[in-house]
Amino acid sequence: MCRWAAYVGQPCYLEEIVTRPDHSLIHQSVQADECKTQTNADGVGVAWYDTRPEPGLYRETHPAWSDPNLKSLTAQVKSGLFLAHVRASTGTATSRNNCHPFAVGKWSFMHNGQVGGFEHFRRRADMLIPDALYHERKGATDSEVLFLLGLVEGLDDNPKQAMEIAVGILQRMSQEKGQAPHMRIGAAFSDGETLYAIRYASDQRAPTVYHRFSDTRQGRAIVSEPLFSGEGDWEAIPQGAFCQFKADGSTSIDEFNPLI
Repeated sequence: MCRWAAYVGQPCYLEEIVTRPDHSLIHQSVQADECKTQTNADGVGVAWYDTRPEPGLYRETHPAWSDPNLKSLTAQVKSGLFLAHVRASTGTATSRNNCHPFAVGKWSFMHNGQVGGFEHFRRRADMLIPDALYHERKGATDSEVLFLLGLVEGLDDNPKQAMEIAVGILQRMSQEKGQAPHMRIGAAFSDGETLYAIRYASDQRAPTVYHRFSDTRQGRAIVSEPLFSGEGDWEAIPQGAFCQFKADGSTSIDEFNPLI
């Protein structure tokens, strides 16, 4: 399992979410508290938005705790919307192309979870990505396929419906050719304007996702685990939820029902 954190609101330095908190992503890369894999050492990545529609992207295979470039970048870059991820591989190689977040055009995407037995139907899943988009399939993870299938199914027009279709396709494949648990997903993704999050599982054991609005920062963090110990006002996102968060503080949380 992986750990991630995202932010939307008034611009702040990335370090305020990624590296500075006492239970930051760097700390979680060494000792995560709410997933079965305590150490997340198989890569790190950050996607951030500024004046251009496409996100900036930094991904590296070093563990987050030993990556000086990550600390330097997060101390200098300021953004009103960004995503950060530390990876624990569920079977694919430790490579830059397998590190999250993934980015295509204006979209960025990161995922914590698994598609059960993906290695048994990876080729079949890849064949659902059309030629016009297949050049974006640069790694070997189930997460990247999920993202690309979302784009195929209309992420630009209806993000919720697109992801319900994409998750449903992979869950059905897992049920036919893979193994349980068929689908566990805690994901965050963005088009540079809205930050979206999903918490869902086929076995009622979805990865944890929390959110919290900071009056000081005038922004909202959406995370796998609370970033500050002793802060009791982190709100857990319910299982089976699709969330939308905007820079003005508005939120919506709806049911997420994959089309299986």
